Amino acid sequence: MKYLHIFLLLTILLANASSFANEPAQFSGIIDSHNQVRAKHNLQPLTWSNSLAQYARQWVDHLAETQNCEMIHRPNYDGGEFQQIYGENLFWASAVELATGQNQQQQFTPTEIVKAWAEEESFYDYQTNQCQAGEDCGHYTQMVWHESQQVGCAIAVCGDKSQIWACNYHPRGNYIGERPY
Repeated sequence: MKYLHIFLLLTILLANASSFANEPAQFSGIIDSHNQVRAKHNLQPLTWSNSLAQYARQWVDHLAETQNCEMIHRPNYDGGEFQQIYGENLFWASAVELATGQNQQQQFTPTEIVKAWAEEESFYDYQTNQCQAGEDCGHYTQMVWHESQQVGCAIAVCGDKSQIWACNYHPRGNYIGERPY
């Protein structure tokens, strides 16, 4: 009986290994960066999810193929196969035009992407649970959403060397009328 319990436990752990793993090298630091922001509010650390990363990959690939990396969120309603079911943060960057007239991809680290989202904290007023007028703070509030436990991210580079990053969060956050923490 003891061996059966060990076998069942190992089976469960191996089954979850494909969904929950360490972040890929391309996204090294993205989990720690998220969790440093979350730790300021004593929130549970996020873990990497390969299934969320695949979900993010589907969307950035779609944007690269059909929208030239334009920053468009998945639709919340009537989105068909692209219907939004998770929380989502997007980051877009144009290419750098060289003196030769050629475009070059800007280089960002995953930590820099998270930092850009985290800087929106200065626009968030916890007392009113709102962003300052004319400012965005939804990336920040999704990062620190108290119920979120997992994140997965992807990046796509378009032909013009612009790029789009997506991170998806489960469970999703940013519910109207609710505070993130």
